[in-house]
Amino acid sequence: MAGPSDIAHLEEFRPPRRRWTREEFERAAELGLFKPEERLELIAGEMVHKMTPQTSYHASAVRLVEHELRRVFPGHVISVQLPLALGPSSEPEPDVSVAAGSLREFTQAHPTSALLLVEVADTTLTFDRTVKAGLYAEGGIADYWILNLRDRVLEVHREPSAMAEQPLGHHYRSITRHTESESVSPLAAPTARVAVADLLP
Repeated sequence: MAGPSDIAHLEEFRPPRRRWTREEFERAAELGLFKPEERLELIAGEMVHKMTPQTSYHASAVRLVEHELRRVFPGHVISVQLPLALGPSSEPEPDVSVAAGSLREFTQAHPTSALLLVEVADTTLTFDRTVKAGLYAEGGIADYWILNLRDRVLEVHREPSAMAEQPLGHHYRSITRHTESESVSPLAAPTARVAVADLLP
């Protein structure tokens, strides 16, 4: 029976995985190469399955976040689980995003940045704290929130920076946790207040 050291040794002989570009990913979707029920994101050149199916609790939280951000950001583009063209090899679909511009501005291409990204996390909490945080930091997203449904707190990530020890080489230098009794102001709307309790189901 192979032991851990044998398995680790075999990893050396596995061929490198073929990574996708965002252009290839979008073209494959246009050609119908993915099944209709597949929910895929492109993360650093690799296709990742999104959580499916969603629980009603998770879906309710997404709707609450969307409702609050529409109040705080009138006249902005608020998207729910729609693509963000984040560099040549990534096309994530954050739960809720806020972009500057008009709705018709993105008829030919996805937004390439956002004023605020929010991921609603329960089973995906570790992934959202590590890989997604690294991806968004690398993409220069200044304000990234994780609505942590497990602990019922809002985790606010700011000050994106290069960090060699992180999975994608980037992360956030400022990470704060806010309980249901607290409120947070988005960086792009500093006079507005978002109550954490209003985001939680």
